[in-house]
This record gives sequence, C-alpha cells and structure tokens, in this order.
Amino acid sequence: MNATPARYPQRDYGKLGRMGVLTPQANPTVESEFHAMLPPGVAMLSGRLTSRAESPRERLVEYIERLGDCLDTFDTLRPDVVAMACTGSAYLVGSEREKALIGAQQERLGYPVISATQAIHDALQAMGARRLAVFAPYPEWLLEAGRTYWVSLGYDIAAHGRIVTRSADTRTIYELGSEDARAVLRELKPRDVDVVLLSGTGMPSLPLVLAHEDFTDLPVISSNWCLAGSALAELGLSLDAQAVGDRLAAARSA
Repeated sequence: MNATPARYPQRDYGKLGRMGVLTPQANPTVESEFHAMLPPGVAMLSGRLTSRAESPRERLVEYIERLGDCLDTFDTLRPDVVAMACTGSAYLVGSEREKALIGAQQERLGYPVISATQAIHDALQAMGARRLAVFAPYPEWLLEAGRTYWVSLGYDIAAHGRIVTRSADTRTIYELGSEDARAVLRELKPRDVDVVLLSGTGMPSLPLVLAHEDFTDLPVISSNWCLAGSALAELGLSLDAQAVGDRLAAARSA
C-alpha cells in the first residue's frame, strides 16, 4: 500500500493525482517508462500528439503548434498536471515560442502543462549544471537544433553525439533499445562535464539513468526522467530511484 497520504481520497483511481502524458503518435516508449516511474496512486492519462505531415520537421512543429487540439481530446476531464513528452518540437520552435504556446494553454485550461525541455532545464538548474554532454538519436538537423536550444539558455555543450538510427525519419528512433545507446556511450566515455543528457523521449533510456557505471561516473539524466520528475513535483511527489528500478525490472522480466 502506498504510504503517501491521498490528495484526492474521493477518487477510486488517481488518489495521488491524475497525470496527462502526451506522446508523439508513433512513440512506444514514453508510456512504458512512465509506468515504471509513476508510483501507485498516480493515474496516467495518455494522449497522442498527432500530425499528418510527411516531413519529420513539419510533424514535430505541428505537435507543439497544435498542442491545444491535443489537450482538447481530454474533453471535460481536467488532469492535475500534463506532461508533454517531446523534445524535438521545442528544439525547432525555440524556447521563447515554446513558453508562449504552453503558457497560453495553461491559462486557457487552468492546469499546469510541462514540456520535456522545460523539465530538463529545471533539473539542470537544480543541479547547478552548466557544462553538458548531450547525446540523442536524432538526424543531424535536429541534433543541431537541440544544440542551439541549450546554448540559447546559457549552457555550454562540451560534448555532442548522435546515436545512429536506420534513417533520417525521426520515427526510426523508436526501433532503438537502451543497449544501442549504452554501446555508443561506452565508446565515447563522456567526461569533463557536469551531467550527461540523453535527449529524446522515444529512445529507451531509463535503464541508463538508473545504471551507468560502465560508461561514466557522472550524473545521467534523460528527457523522460526529468519530465516525470517535474510532473510528480506538481503533485507534491518525487521520483524514487529504488522503487523505479524495481518496477522497471519487473516490467522487463514479464
């Protein structure tokens, strides 16, 4: 039984909170990692960020420009917090446009909406980190957009690497496993930075956040880890690495 006092004791489900989680339409990773990260008592309400555009760049931009359409699919349901699990969208529109779009939806709907990039920024600020090693399974144009985004917020990108996918279509990211990233990181051995950031919500990265002694003794964070942490904080909760590890191990062995 969860020892945390119920915030919403009248509910059958979601007594600790209802968390909306928005994920790119073909992304199979976010919900699985959030299931491991969210404690019992937090109800996850999934929504898909959708676009019919053929171009990966256009799809990613539409995900955030049409954020309101996605949020409206919750209809009269009002989540206690919504987590937007996409980093590429913010990289392409920039932090100022991102803040404006998300701020407009929060004002319209009356509940907090957090993007993955905002959550990463908050985590980096809390850690006092300025010098980053950033690794992502992006095509070069999106990798460069990510670099520009973080530099615009005052970070020094000391190392920057690509975890190679099958094609330039960002949807092939979803074919990767965490061991693909681990192999790259073992080879590169990031050092002389404050933190290693695994950017992108579609590549499984939770196992690397929890166990990374084989490639670095530095802190390792990911888009999904930071986003779950920020969203839980809105509910007065925090990530418990030991409990997350136990739930992840159980899910991977099932």
